[in-house]
Amino acid sequence: MKKGIIFSSIIALIAISCTSQKTMVDTEISTEKYTADWESLQQYEVPEWYKDLKFGIYFHWGPYSVPAYENEWYSRWMYVDGHLINKHHKETYGALDTFGYKDFIPMFKAEKFDAEVWADLFVKAGAQFAGPIAEHADGFAMWDSKITQWDAKDMGPKIDVVGAMEKAIKSRGLKFITTYHRHWLYAWYPTWDENTDASNPLYEGLYGPKVPEGTFVMANKPTNPLPDAAFNQEWLDRLTELTTKYDPDIVWFYNKMDIIGEKYRKQFLADFYNRGLEKGKEVVVTYKFEDLAVGSAVLDLERSRMSEKKEFTWLTDDSIDWKAWSNIQNPEYKSTNRLIDFLVDVVSKNGAVLLNITPTAGGEIPNQVQERLLQMGDWLAINGEAIYGTRPWKIYGEGPAEVVEGHLSEHKNPDNTADDIRFTTKGDILYATVLDWPQEEIHIRAMGKQHRKIKSIQLLGNPEKISWEQHATELIIQPSDAKIGDYAFTYKIKFY
Repeated sequence: MKKGIIFSSIIALIAISCTSQKTMVDTEISTEKYTADWESLQQYEVPEWYKDLKFGIYFHWGPYSVPAYENEWYSRWMYVDGHLINKHHKETYGALDTFGYKDFIPMFKAEKFDAEVWADLFVKAGAQFAGPIAEHADGFAMWDSKITQWDAKDMGPKIDVVGAMEKAIKSRGLKFITTYHRHWLYAWYPTWDENTDASNPLYEGLYGPKVPEGTFVMANKPTNPLPDAAFNQEWLDRLTELTTKYDPDIVWFYNKMDIIGEKYRKQFLADFYNRGLEKGKEVVVTYKFEDLAVGSAVLDLERSRMSEKKEFTWLTDDSIDWKAWSNIQNPEYKSTNRLIDFLVDVVSKNGAVLLNITPTAGGEIPNQVQERLLQMGDWLAINGEAIYGTRPWKIYGEGPAEVVEGHLSEHKNPDNTADDIRFTTKGDILYATVLDWPQEEIHIRAMGKQHRKIKSIQLLGNPEKISWEQHATELIIQPSDAKIGDYAFTYKIKFY
């Protein structure tokens, strides 16, 4: 069944789970250990600290950042005859049996990488959680591993990237996230093809086990044959090493994890949750599609969002570049306005945003990326109280913009206007964020006297008195003469 078709049924299942399996109340950290079965794992409760987090940053960075061409799947497409990247690779670097993906590793020097500088930028951007891709589909681990020599500490930059980022991020009070994509390594490279270096058993530690031609498929098709026990066990062993050594607060999984044996997935969840219990620490795992059982972790979307408010907590990850997830030769960065409106819309529907950025192979964050992050941080410095620690209101908002749901659907969604308003709450305060500066008075239908009598309205970032009238069926606000910034702006509404 195609992933786009099952999207709605997954959402429905999660909604049912939220009402039938658990109550949405504050609880103390459970001390009852989990067992490696879905019935036990579905007793998991999303921590309140995670519900308070709304904005995180991670990054695609590895040997694929060296060619910096087209997208982060360079390591896959370079071996596919006829692909644009395959043609580019042969013309630029030579034949695949003499210059394979492994040969980019010594070129991945990260000579300007500074975890402290990166973490400072994340803080200035207003992020509440951050971290690296620990291992992408290319099979190159970004931590100091005892399981493999194909890692960033032993090769390439000779830096424990995960360790450096863990220290820098945690020391600034942010939650630490690591992401894991290793299941995609299975059949990622043409290990069956004697005309490439991927078939050489000397490099099996990077390229993975030998598989029959045609084994690789996308996530919406069945994999045959499935990975064997050895691949499954190494998937779990690397993951256990990563999470034990660096103690992330959040572990994020890419899709297609369903090719890993169910017992290995369940075992990781039980072990990770139980290690948290032993430390008195609440932890979070995210997943895509149906890769884990509903209710056992937090659902994550990719380049997409919900069209309506959800009762369950969810996450979406998207890249700052419309075209790619890693640094490339011709990026198409999203505007700051688009990024902020996306964040506001997602939060109003009980979600959070994990934004991907695109460092260079040398370890620098491109200036245009930095500019957007800093502009987001400036906006959050004023409007953050309408984002951080909030909960959704009875409706997510008002306005004409209609969101298209579905995997990778974000490019189908329109830009917002001043008629689009999003709501969040904190205690007895309601925030109404208008997604563009209006040319005329603002009408909020949900805020008529039929709701509650309004006591005061404040425009965040502007101490001046606001002119407003609450009628039976709507609230009318006269916009301030002084425009507050270039992006969305927020009204803080208090009631009697």
